[in-house]
Amino acid sequence: MAIQRVRSKWAKTMVLVKSSDLRQYVPLTKRYSRETLRSMLEEYGMVYVKPDSGTFGKGVIRVEKTSEPSQGYRFQIQKDPTFAPTFDGLCEGLRRYTGKKGYLIQKGVYLLKHQNRRFDLRVMVQKNLQNKWETTAIIGRVSAPRNVVTNYHSGGTIMTFEKVMAEHLSPSEISAYSSRLKKLGAAIGRQLSTAYPNLKELGADVAIDTKLHPWVLEVNTKPHPYIYKTLADKSIYRKVRKYSLAYGGMKAKRGS
Repeated sequence: MAIQRVRSKWAKTMVLVKSSDLRQYVPLTKRYSRETLRSMLEEYGMVYVKPDSGTFGKGVIRVEKTSEPSQGYRFQIQKDPTFAPTFDGLCEGLRRYTGKKGYLIQKGVYLLKHQNRRFDLRVMVQKNLQNKWETTAIIGRVSAPRNVVTNYHSGGTIMTFEKVMAEHLSPSEISAYSSRLKKLGAAIGRQLSTAYPNLKELGADVAIDTKLHPWVLEVNTKPHPYIYKTLADKSIYRKVRKYSLAYGGMKAKRGS
């Protein structure tokens, strides 16, 4: 049976928030509209506007109210910020992106930083050999300087979870936090399976805020397994590959 893939971020988010246990980890997400943008900016000050479907962080826009009345609002896609003195001007500036396809608005999360660069985590979750959800890898993705997104394909840097968290937690705290994220990853897999029973693998993008609360920004049902090859601990990639081969996510090479 083919591995199930789900493109819509909205659809996956709606499944996650049905869980009372997981709801606390999902930032408020709504469909894009002018009035929703206004109300969420008034409440949170910063939001992310993102396409309902898409990969590699393409099309993600950070939008925020500025502290300077003359500047009004700031929005940024990739590295170059644009200022709009009025809300009307902001909406006009965003229209070139949001008018093309369905967009969502998500409450902004102020990410932890590693050496003054924002980072989030990719939590790899797979069906194991017992057909149970298991978190098999957690890596840090550090944004390129001034970039909005952390994605590797947008210039981000892959680092170990321990390295990116070393500025924020002690070694024993890092180990405990890793265990917490592994449980969260498996819970995400179980919950999404209630709506999509043929899922076999997923990559959860998890942001850690300045109070060390984890937030599930989105879930990719076609995660890229090869990024784990870059880690010094090769056992991580071997496990990811072993499980993927078992459920048909990767194709075995001849002689391997």
